[in-house]
Amino acid sequence: MDIERGPSTDTRIGTTVGDINQLSFVTKHAAMFKGPFLEVGSKDYGSTQNLRSIFESQGEYIGLDMEPGPGVDSVVDLTGDFAEIESALGGRRFGTAFCLSVLEHCADPFAIARNITGLLRPDGHVCISAPFCWRIHPYPKDYWRFTPQGVERLFPEIEFDMSISCAATSKANDFQKLDREAGRVRLSFSKHWNEGYHLRAISAFLLRSMGRIGLLRWLAGHRCLFVPTNILMVGRRKS
Repeated sequence: MDIERGPSTDTRIGTTVGDINQLSFVTKHAAMFKGPFLEVGSKDYGSTQNLRSIFESQGEYIGLDMEPGPGVDSVVDLTGDFAEIESALGGRRFGTAFCLSVLEHCADPFAIARNITGLLRPDGHVCISAPFCWRIHPYPKDYWRFTPQGVERLFPEIEFDMSISCAATSKANDFQKLDREAGRVRLSFSKHWNEGYHLRAISAFLLRSMGRIGLLRWLAGHRCLFVPTNILMVGRRKS
């Protein structure tokens, strides 16, 4: 598992290593996740959300990472040969695998996705969080950004539940539909006004107007703007 992350000193909501929206999402859907549990990229860098505390009373919980440290039960390269991975984990198969803020730091996301799938039991679930739009955050390397279709491509044996899956911005509890508007800031008065966001509508109108007359063109002069956004997806291994 070529995960090359390092400690984060950024304790804001927007850090991917410690994103509170990931914890909120997992907690909301906790009842559907069954053990044994596998957490991919489990090393605690100080701001990491503690999933183990939610699930360890419900079954075996294994934290896996490329290097030892707090929260790591097994040091394994998940991009390696599956037989070696299987042996290192004692032949275990898991009811749930969490892979949160990992794929963008993995040099071979297809290999890690394939091996995570192989470690799932039939009908086992995988919970994915990956950035769609985010600042470059090298830990120490940052390779990829993902769309929902990209995640589905990585996990062809997983059937994702799009009624549960969603997008989340860097604001706490700011969840959106996982569609073409995810993360997009629309400078449209009518759209926001018709949806009942009157103050937002007025703000959009003012920004767009200032952009048209040359003020704030660096912000409002673009066709569209995107805020930091992660996609959160849950899927089940096809039996």
